[in-house]
Amino acid sequence: MGYYGYPKQKSAAEKKAKASKSLEKYKKKNPETEPIIIEGRTLAKNWWGKAWNLNLESYADYENRIARGKTYVRSNAVLDLKIFKGMVVAKVQGSRAKPYEVEIKIDALNNEKWGQVIALCNHRIDSLEHLIEGEFPKDLEVLFTERKYGMFPSSKEIHFDCSCPDWANMCKHVAAVLYGIGARLDVNPMLFFELRALDGQELIRKSIDKKLESMMKNAGRKSKREIAEQDIAKIFGL
Repeated sequence: MGYYGYPKQKSAAEKKAKASKSLEKYKKKNPETEPIIIEGRTLAKNWWGKAWNLNLESYADYENRIARGKTYVRSNAVLDLKIFKGMVVAKVQGSRAKPYEVEIKIDALNNEKWGQVIALCNHRIDSLEHLIEGEFPKDLEVLFTERKYGMFPSSKEIHFDCSCPDWANMCKHVAAVLYGIGARLDVNPMLFFELRALDGQELIRKSIDKKLESMMKNAGRKSKREIAEQDIAKIFGL
């Protein structure tokens, strides 16, 4: 017990130690768990992961709450985080023994913006190859910086729920998961498309077909070849 009857605040090391024990226990029952492990003070190493975090912090709706999640994600309290099409489900260790359940839904990118993304990538096939290899090329940065593409969701496109008793608009567990998403995207940028309920393979397939058609046309021959989805998988290891 701390001063004046208030609980003693735990240090960062104590919080991380508690989260580590919780993760070990959680893994025994859930071996398929995918925790967010932050090494050091940096939440993201690559520019696209950092850009995700900066975008979160730019939301006026979240400015009073989002920072609370940094402490939690840094202490490795996000025991499990999985990204599906348009949805993220996570378990976050809080003050109680049982982890809190967090669900975040993100609206799908509309057809108009998806068409603009495809049109942009059709001219940058080399960049897509880097993307598949786990890097987000700088020349595709416009997908995030220009609103017409809308790869970063607006605050109105993000919907969340947490099993904790905090009735605030955004609790620290949700905020931790939002930062955790940035850490996961930092490692695998292809998940950006999954997050917006987009088909990344379709983007690659269409871009490759477009490139081949252009090459055959320039060679004076009409292309009748279409790349099968299984062939794309072999070429790019999808």
